[in-house]
Amino acid sequence: MAALVDLDVESLSRSLGQSGFAPSHASALMRAFYAGNGDLHFQGLNVGPRVEAWVRREIPFRRSTVRHTTQSADGTRKFLLQFPDGGAVETVLMPGYRVDRAAGCVSSQIGCAMGCDFCASTRRGLERNLEAGEIVEQFLTIRSAARELGRRLTSLVFMGMGEPMHNLDNVIAAIKRIADPAMGALGWRQVTVSTVGIVPGIDRLADADLNVHLALSLHAPDDATRARIVPANRRYPVAEIIAAAKRFALRTRRIPTIEYCLLDGVNDSAEHARLLAQLVDGFRAHVNLIPYNAIGPGISGTIYGRPPQDRIIEFLTILRSAGVVTHRRDTRGDDVAAACGQLRQTHAASQNNSHDGGRSKSE
Repeated sequence: MAALVDLDVESLSRSLGQSGFAPSHASALMRAFYAGNGDLHFQGLNVGPRVEAWVRREIPFRRSTVRHTTQSADGTRKFLLQFPDGGAVETVLMPGYRVDRAAGCVSSQIGCAMGCDFCASTRRGLERNLEAGEIVEQFLTIRSAARELGRRLTSLVFMGMGEPMHNLDNVIAAIKRIADPAMGALGWRQVTVSTVGIVPGIDRLADADLNVHLALSLHAPDDATRARIVPANRRYPVAEIIAAAKRFALRTRRIPTIEYCLLDGVNDSAEHARLLAQLVDGFRAHVNLIPYNAIGPGISGTIYGRPPQDRIIEFLTILRSAGVVTHRRDTRGDDVAAACGQLRQTHAASQNNSHDGGRSKSE
């Protein structure tokens, strides 16, 4: 029997009916399960003792366990969730500027196949897609953690490990459970799906009509620069990605966000800023500048760095002077290696070292 995180109201209704119970109990059970952030309290549920006994006997609530947690001085908490097959994935809770709110970040895959040279998620390649229930478990974990801190999870981004557009069926199924008022009740407009620029996926997400937001991990305004750091650009050039984002905006009436990670001496020049301004001229998009969170050598062996403060300010000023709506994202969790993929990578390395008597592989 699947776990409750793997089910929606319709599939739970079928299971109840096949076991001789009223399918109508599914709605109440699912609402209670999500309200309990992955736990199910039967007090006050008018489902009867036989249904309660069947659920407790036949349906596990969740599948993952929290394998490791880190907490930054800024309050960012990062969780490494372990699944029964041995795979592990990261999810992050970030306190909001308002003391009663928090934002969350979830992963869509274990590892990543995109090969972006400055990202830790891709170093060990792609292990597998996450199932919808495994994505939902991340949401339940961080919403529970937010509640413990006296905060309310008010937004969720698919910006963790993996490329959501390469696992879109499961991402869409998870969003429906997370956002639907009958289950997770987060709200559709509180969800953002990020992509490195998989054009067919952007179009499919728009056609799904979920009323969610889109973020483009662009990181460069021209093909020559972008191909150096984002290999997917060879398949989907910048112009095609921006065209897909415009179609998404027209179809959904949601304003896309352009994520731009600033890398010292790579994509942070005044000329890059001017090219980016030209690229989005006449296009209603928000640019989110992200000072790089160092991870050590990339796949190519290149060690990237964060630009100096004055260059970041110059980049920001050029965009704003051109009328581009631009924000600089404050980095979070630098002191606990909170960039995507770092916790999983660090934990795997420590496990390997412990198996080797504490020595590294190169010794």
